[in-house]
Amino acid sequence: MPSTLAFMNLFVFLLAALNVQGLATDPDLERALRSAGDNRGALVAALDQVPPEQIPGMSWLIRHMPLDDLRSLTTAYLVENVNESYESLNAAIWKDSIPKAVFYDAILPYASINERRDQWRADFRSRFGALVKDAKSSSEAAAILNNSIFKMLNVHYSTDRPKPDQSPYESIEAGMASCTGLSILLVNACRSVGVPARFVGVPKWSDDSGNHSWVEIYDDGQWHFTGAAEPVGMSLDKAWFESRARGAIENHEQKAILAVTWRRVPLTFPLPWKPGDDTVGAVDVTSRYTNEAQALPEGMVRIRVLVRDAAGNRVSRGVTVRSSSGRVIGEGRSRDDRFDSNDHLEFTVPSGERCHLEVMGSTPVQVNALQDEQLVEIKLSADSVTPEGR
Repeated sequence: MPSTLAFMNLFVFLLAALNVQGLATDPDLERALRSAGDNRGALVAALDQVPPEQIPGMSWLIRHMPLDDLRSLTTAYLVENVNESYESLNAAIWKDSIPKAVFYDAILPYASINERRDQWRADFRSRFGALVKDAKSSSEAAAILNNSIFKMLNVHYSTDRPKPDQSPYESIEAGMASCTGLSILLVNACRSVGVPARFVGVPKWSDDSGNHSWVEIYDDGQWHFTGAAEPVGMSLDKAWFESRARGAIENHEQKAILAVTWRRVPLTFPLPWKPGDDTVGAVDVTSRYTNEAQALPEGMVRIRVLVRDAAGNRVSRGVTVRSSSGRVIGEGRSRDDRFDSNDHLEFTVPSGERCHLEVMGSTPVQVNALQDEQLVEIKLSADSVTPEGR
């Protein structure tokens, strides 16, 4: 007679078959399968090859995949991605605090934006799992990863990176990445160990000075931000761009702060490197950054300082700001090329103050603090320092 184990195996097989057949009546899933064209068989096989408890996740993923992925991704790629997603969350001590909707949108997806589709999931879990084995929360795990993985992988920020939208392995191969590539890398590292993470950015700062990208981590019912490869100890919700983010404009096509989502939403994430692309969904999270902002004290403005050497490279130098009477207002070090190109040394000074900037070993430079977020660029040479404000 057939063994009990044989009956159990048959039951599991029939249950999976019934689940797949039931999903076939889902109009959104059927629409996605039709859109896959010749790749439909690979997607159906992916639904068939995951365990019954993972079929809802696979179905959700297929329903929300971009068209190019529907037509190209293999069964093996999708099955590994879904298997690893479930296993990584199940192994995490914080698993019971992660809602299903957050799991689907911020752990399960294999990509953040339009980057190349690398098969990173199992590899990253193997590389980084031990780092977070004692972490007590997803926030703690994310901070550990942000402090560790970029040194492990020997990847740093650089505007010399091959392209802005690098995949994880493209960044590892290059040894460098933009804020976009670094954010993609951190998002994937987090997801590989069951930490919900999503790509966030502003297509253009309020002063039109460029775009920036960072990462949000879900913990304890809330999203928390951090700069990729820019950890502030073990803290989240601290970053050099906080004051810049306060100037974001909600509902603005270019100047809002947007978080990427795989859900079907009316808003899309503008890709500065790929104008016109509308394949990446987004939600406007500007208010979370502006509502919590601490207003500048009345009568004060911010000046930002950039120091370049004679060759035009950003350099780290000690900078002292003095008032017109000689009183020290502030001290700090300028940022060199290890930091994001929009990350500058910042001082808060009285509006209209005629400040003197002293750069170590150079002649003091006079600056009139006439507007908020005034950028002062100081060029160093063998015998002179020339300020340029903009």
